[in-house]
Amino acid sequence: MERIEGMINDIVFKNDDNGYTIAHLVNSESEVVIVGCMPTLSVGESIEVEGKWINHKTYGTQFEVNKFMPVTPSSLEGIYVYLSSGMIHGIGEKMAKRIVDKFGVNTLDIIQKMPERLKEVEGIGSKKIDQIVKSYEENRELRNIIIELSPYGITPNYCMKIYKKYKNKAIEVINKNPYKLAEDIRGIGFKIADNIASKIGIEKNSKDRVSQGILYALNQSLSSGHTYLPQNILIQESVKLLEVQSPIIEECIMDLIYDQKIHIEKMDGTNLIYLIPYYLSENGVCKQIIKLSQCEFKDLNIDIEKEIECVEEQEDIKLAKNQALAVKEAIENGVVIITGGPGTGKTTTINTIIKIFENNKQEVILAAPTGRAAKRMSETSSKEAKTIHRLLEMGYATDSDELKFMKNEEEPIKADVIIIDELSMVDILLMYSLLRAIKPGTRLILVGDSDQLPSVGAGNVLKDMIESSVINVVRLNEIFRQAQESMIVVNAHKINNGEPLHLNSKGKDFFFIKKDTNEEVLQEIVGLVNERLPKFYNVDKLKDIQILASMRKGDLGVTNLNIELQKYLNKSEKFKVEENFQKRLFRVGDKVMQIKNNYTKKWENEDRSDSGEGVYNGDIGYIYHIDKDKRTIYVLFDQVKIVAYKYDELDELDHSFCTTIHKSQGSEFPVVIIPITWAPPMLLSRNLLYTAVTRAKKLVVLVGDVKYLEYMIKNNKTNDRYSNLAYKLNKFREEGLLVK
Repeated sequence: MERIEGMINDIVFKNDDNGYTIAHLVNSESEVVIVGCMPTLSVGESIEVEGKWINHKTYGTQFEVNKFMPVTPSSLEGIYVYLSSGMIHGIGEKMAKRIVDKFGVNTLDIIQKMPERLKEVEGIGSKKIDQIVKSYEENRELRNIIIELSPYGITPNYCMKIYKKYKNKAIEVINKNPYKLAEDIRGIGFKIADNIASKIGIEKNSKDRVSQGILYALNQSLSSGHTYLPQNILIQESVKLLEVQSPIIEECIMDLIYDQKIHIEKMDGTNLIYLIPYYLSENGVCKQIIKLSQCEFKDLNIDIEKEIECVEEQEDIKLAKNQALAVKEAIENGVVIITGGPGTGKTTTINTIIKIFENNKQEVILAAPTGRAAKRMSETSSKEAKTIHRLLEMGYATDSDELKFMKNEEEPIKADVIIIDELSMVDILLMYSLLRAIKPGTRLILVGDSDQLPSVGAGNVLKDMIESSVINVVRLNEIFRQAQESMIVVNAHKINNGEPLHLNSKGKDFFFIKKDTNEEVLQEIVGLVNERLPKFYNVDKLKDIQILASMRKGDLGVTNLNIELQKYLNKSEKFKVEENFQKRLFRVGDKVMQIKNNYTKKWENEDRSDSGEGVYNGDIGYIYHIDKDKRTIYVLFDQVKIVAYKYDELDELDHSFCTTIHKSQGSEFPVVIIPITWAPPMLLSRNLLYTAVTRAKKLVVLVGDVKYLEYMIKNNKTNDRYSNLAYKLNKFREEGLLVK
């Protein structure tokens, strides 16, 4: 192997997915074309490459790089380009010039060995020095990790996460047991870890490998909503994944049970295999629900019918029969479920319940699974509603960096009545955490639409509780006259019933535009959102119109639609700052969505008059400012909250000119546009279409092929979830398995 040292003066090509790079390396002797996996390379870097010479039939002589390492650049130009490249946080182009002008070729030695001398440069104080030194050291360690792991297909962004988790022990941990990555680093699955393991010589039959494969199969099943897998299904999936014989898998299942990483439960002669948290949560939900529904609670000693009449008179409303029944059940019972579709009066029912309780000096607390759902609940009730996570007070345990809910059995929520909306979105883990924090004697009112998509997380909480018949359920099924005027409401119920829709009625709010090709659909959507709808309906094209797609991939998937829509809805302009990051272009003014719960993410108002923490999955905001020097993007949420994201945190944000229908749950938008085109059958379903349509308040526009619309309406198949909640609720009640 030959070695060459020099500085990168041009990058001809770089593939962000696999790190393959073509670049020009220059030194005092020559200029060389180098090729190979070098994902972190940037112009101005000085590196040493190891490899061999090859002769490309088109491009001639090249140096094929097998390994590369950074070296300290020796020339003033190299030092300046390196410092100004953005790799050292706190140093931009102007600052880099001042530093190099001051210290010359000794600059990097100064940063590494005598950083206090940086105070001699105008604009650098102690805080800035700490930032520069920390970034310089982190950069050096991170570079080693990236060089080591990039051949395995691990992106620089994931390398950053690995570094944050293991620090300078990362390589040691990975060489000892690469499957730790699958356990500890979100986004790095078993398959990447398995690829590393095979290259460092770990055998296929290794117990570490087989055990991690079993856990991976169970974790994968969570994404399909399962709380457990039957043992025979788990063995089948594991054999397919691991390519080993089933006796080895059976043996490792027993080892995992012994190590308390999984739990086995028998039901009707079948072994059910749970990950421990899901077993505890499913059993816990059953016990808590039965305890809350059977315990004594304060009798208000009121005439419910007179209370209802009083509210009806004050609000100038008249409750339907089942609405009045729902109010009665909520007052007389410890736990009640109220379910119904759009236009059936859930909001009016909830507001009546709130007024009656508050008129009788009962403390009522409102909550919903997401920030947007909580905000909508607040708007319709004129009363504060929190996310369930905020209600449960997410925080750090004592002497630990582990996040947990502060509200639990020992420190319950203080309330007489708790009302939870959008229950269909609540998974089994969150439901258990919520129920644990509700003290016996508190009334619990659960509200949701059982025909909507189930939770993204595992479990089938709302449907299972309804089907169990253990809890009192009131179904609101009367569509009110005002709602009957809306084709959105009418068609939502027609979708549920599998009936043909009313389309394109003049002066109404539900339209279908026929287009035959993906290109035609795309151009129609662009025209609608960019010009026609804002002009005709006087709506804001960014804030009021939401495109909802069933899938992420493809010409009409979320990813490509966001790229195309950005070109029209937030065009590039001379003074509009933008930044490319891992194949995504972020621009000031972009509409973005937080795609995971971050309970500790800090926010503050523009004038710093208020601050707090917590940004939640589904929150939509707009890019407010991009600071390239600080490598930070600032996002404005709820028109007042500004949140800062470092570049290595951008995996928490997604563009949201278009979002998936799943991500829209719990939200409402004035106008919704839905592409109706080919997708896998599981994404052409009735409840997916129903969920998308019911997100709209004023207008729905479907664009595409009517045959796929008809297919979705007929396709009432749902992916059955392995969930035992309904069975256990009945079993626990029958056997009197109550926890004191």
